[in-house]
Amino acid sequence: MQKIIIISSLFLIGCVQNTQTHPPVGGFLSEKDMNTSRNRAKNLNVTERIQIQDWIRNQDQTFYPMSLNYWVNIDNLQKNPRKNDGDVISYRYDIFDFDHVKLLDTSKEKINVHFGHFEELKAVEDALRYLQKNQEATLLVPSVLAFGTYGDNEKIANDMPLIIKIKVL
Repeated sequence: MQKIIIISSLFLIGCVQNTQTHPPVGGFLSEKDMNTSRNRAKNLNVTERIQIQDWIRNQDQTFYPMSLNYWVNIDNLQKNPRKNDGDVISYRYDIFDFDHVKLLDTSKEKINVHFGHFEELKAVEDALRYLQKNQEATLLVPSVLAFGTYGDNEKIANDMPLIIKIKVL
Protein backbone atom coordinates (compact mmCIF):
# COMPACT_ATOMS: atom_id res chain seq x y z
CA MET A 1 0.00 0.00 0.00
CA GLN A 2 2.84 2.38 0.88
CA LYS A 3 4.48 1.72 -2.49
CA ILE A 4 1.23 2.63 -4.28
CA ILE A 5 0.94 5.89 -2.30
CA ILE A 6 4.59 6.82 -2.96
CA ILE A 7 4.33 5.97 -6.66
CA SER A 8 1.04 7.87 -6.94
CA SER A 9 2.56 10.88 -5.16
CA LEU A 10 5.58 10.88 -7.47
CA PHE A 11 3.29 10.55 -10.48
CA LEU A 12 1.18 13.51 -9.34
CA ILE A 13 4.26 15.64 -8.62
CA GLY A 14 5.57 14.82 -12.10
CA CYS A 15 2.29 15.94 -13.66
CA VAL A 16 2.30 19.36 -12.01
CA GLN A 17 3.07 22.05 -14.60
CA ASN A 18 6.03 24.27 -13.92
CA THR A 19 5.38 27.97 -14.18
CA GLN A 20 7.28 29.75 -16.91
CA THR A 21 10.21 31.85 -15.84
CA HIS A 22 10.44 33.58 -19.22
CA PRO A 23 7.66 34.51 -21.58
CA PRO A 24 7.38 32.48 -24.78
CA VAL A 25 8.89 33.81 -27.98
CA GLY A 26 6.65 36.66 -29.08
CA GLY A 27 5.28 36.99 -25.54
CA PHE A 28 5.16 40.14 -23.48
CA LEU A 29 7.61 41.14 -20.78
CA SER A 30 6.43 42.57 -17.51
CA GLU A 31 7.47 46.07 -16.49
CA LYS A 32 9.90 44.54 -14.00
CA ASP A 33 11.47 42.37 -16.73
CA MET A 34 11.73 45.39 -19.05
CA ASN A 35 13.50 47.41 -16.35
CA THR A 36 15.87 44.54 -15.64
CA SER A 37 16.67 44.28 -19.34
CA ARG A 38 17.18 48.05 -19.67
CA ASN A 39 19.49 48.16 -16.66
CA ARG A 40 21.49 45.20 -17.94
CA ALA A 41 21.94 46.85 -21.34
CA LYS A 42 22.89 50.15 -19.75
CA ASN A 43 25.47 48.54 -17.45
CA LEU A 44 26.90 46.47 -20.29
CA ASN A 45 27.20 49.55 -22.50
CA VAL A 46 29.01 51.51 -19.77
CA THR A 47 31.38 48.58 -19.12
CA GLU A 48 32.13 48.13 -22.83
CA ARG A 49 32.73 51.86 -23.34
CA ILE A 50 35.28 51.84 -20.51
CA GLN A 51 36.97 48.72 -21.91
CA ILE A 52 37.13 50.19 -25.44
CA GLN A 53 38.49 53.51 -24.16
CA ASP A 54 41.17 51.64 -22.19
CA TRP A 55 42.03 49.65 -25.33
CA ILE A 56 42.28 52.89 -27.37
CA ARG A 57 44.76 54.37 -24.86
CA ASN A 58 47.14 51.49 -25.59
CA GLN A 59 47.06 51.94 -29.38
CA ASP A 60 49.41 53.85 -31.67
CA GLN A 61 46.42 54.97 -33.72
CA THR A 62 43.92 57.63 -32.64
CA PHE A 63 40.19 56.88 -32.58
CA TYR A 64 37.40 59.45 -32.48
CA PRO A 65 33.92 59.03 -31.01
CA MET A 66 30.94 59.15 -33.34
CA SER A 67 27.51 60.38 -32.28
CA LEU A 68 26.03 56.88 -32.66
CA ASN A 69 28.28 55.56 -29.82
CA TYR A 70 31.15 53.90 -31.70
CA TRP A 71 34.68 55.06 -32.56
CA VAL A 72 36.41 55.55 -35.91
CA ASN A 73 40.03 56.21 -36.86
CA ILE A 74 39.16 59.20 -39.08
CA ASP A 75 39.02 62.63 -37.46
CA ASN A 76 35.91 64.70 -38.25
CA LEU A 77 34.35 61.93 -40.35
CA GLN A 78 30.89 63.35 -39.67
CA LYS A 79 31.89 66.60 -41.40
CA ASN A 80 31.97 64.77 -44.74
CA PRO A 81 28.81 64.99 -46.87
CA ARG A 82 26.26 62.45 -45.64
CA LYS A 83 24.79 60.01 -48.15
CA ASN A 84 20.99 59.84 -48.26
CA ASP A 85 18.54 56.97 -48.57
CA GLY A 86 18.52 55.86 -52.20
CA ASP A 87 22.21 56.65 -52.77
CA VAL A 88 24.18 53.67 -54.11
CA ILE A 89 27.32 52.27 -52.47
CA SER A 90 29.65 49.28 -52.76
CA TYR A 91 31.80 48.21 -49.82
CA ARG A 92 33.69 45.43 -48.10
CA TYR A 93 34.51 44.80 -44.45
CA ASP A 94 36.13 42.34 -42.09
CA ILE A 95 35.25 41.71 -38.45
CA PHE A 96 37.79 41.19 -35.66
CA ASP A 97 37.69 40.82 -31.90
CA PHE A 98 39.76 43.11 -29.67
CA ASP A 99 42.66 40.63 -29.78
CA HIS A 100 42.82 41.27 -33.57
CA VAL A 101 41.53 37.79 -34.35
CA LYS A 102 39.56 37.73 -37.60
CA LEU A 103 36.13 36.29 -36.75
CA LEU A 104 34.72 35.52 -40.20
CA ASP A 105 36.64 33.54 -42.81
CA THR A 106 35.59 35.74 -45.71
CA SER A 107 35.03 39.46 -46.04
CA LYS A 108 31.47 40.73 -46.22
CA GLU A 109 31.06 42.50 -49.54
CA LYS A 110 28.09 44.32 -51.04
CA ILE A 111 28.01 45.79 -54.54
CA ASN A 112 25.67 48.58 -55.65
CA VAL A 113 23.29 48.56 -52.70
CA HIS A 114 20.95 51.44 -51.95
CA PHE A 115 20.91 53.15 -48.57
CA GLY A 116 17.58 52.59 -46.90
CA HIS A 117 17.13 49.26 -48.68
CA PHE A 118 19.74 47.06 -47.07
CA GLU A 119 20.22 45.70 -43.61
CA GLU A 120 23.61 46.22 -42.08
CA LEU A 121 25.10 46.71 -38.63
CA LYS A 122 24.10 50.17 -37.44
CA ALA A 123 27.67 51.39 -37.00
CA VAL A 124 28.68 50.09 -40.45
CA GLU A 125 25.78 51.82 -42.16
CA ASP A 126 26.42 55.04 -40.25
CA ALA A 127 30.13 55.09 -41.17
CA LEU A 128 29.36 54.25 -44.80
CA ARG A 129 27.15 57.32 -45.04
CA TYR A 130 30.23 59.52 -44.47
CA LEU A 131 33.05 57.56 -46.12
CA GLN A 132 34.15 58.52 -49.63
CA LYS A 133 34.96 56.18 -52.53
CA ASN A 134 38.15 54.11 -51.89
CA GLN A 135 38.32 55.38 -48.31
CA GLU A 136 39.07 52.89 -45.52
CA ALA A 137 38.19 53.11 -41.83
CA THR A 138 38.47 51.08 -38.67
CA LEU A 139 35.43 51.08 -36.40
CA LEU A 140 35.34 50.11 -32.72
CA VAL A 141 31.81 48.94 -32.09
CA PRO A 142 30.13 48.12 -28.76
CA SER A 143 28.06 44.92 -28.82
CA VAL A 144 24.74 46.79 -28.76
CA LEU A 145 25.58 48.19 -32.22
CA ALA A 146 27.07 44.89 -33.40
CA PHE A 147 25.38 41.52 -32.93
CA GLY A 148 24.03 42.26 -29.45
CA THR A 149 22.76 39.78 -26.92
CA TYR A 150 22.51 36.84 -29.32
CA GLY A 151 25.68 37.08 -31.40
CA ASP A 152 25.47 35.78 -34.95
CA ASN A 153 24.76 32.17 -33.86
CA GLU A 154 27.99 31.13 -35.60
CA LYS A 155 31.36 32.70 -34.78
CA ILE A 156 30.48 35.95 -33.02
CA ALA A 157 29.59 35.46 -29.38
CA ASN A 158 26.84 37.29 -27.55
CA ASP A 159 27.64 40.72 -26.06
CA MET A 160 30.89 40.96 -28.05
CA PRO A 161 32.30 44.37 -29.01
CA LEU A 162 33.98 44.30 -32.42
CA ILE A 163 36.64 45.91 -34.55
CA ILE A 164 35.37 46.37 -38.11
CA LYS A 165 37.74 47.30 -40.94
CA ILE A 166 35.72 48.72 -43.79
CA LYS A 167 36.49 50.01 -47.29
CA VAL A 168 34.24 51.78 -49.77
CA LEU A 169 34.78 50.30 -53.24
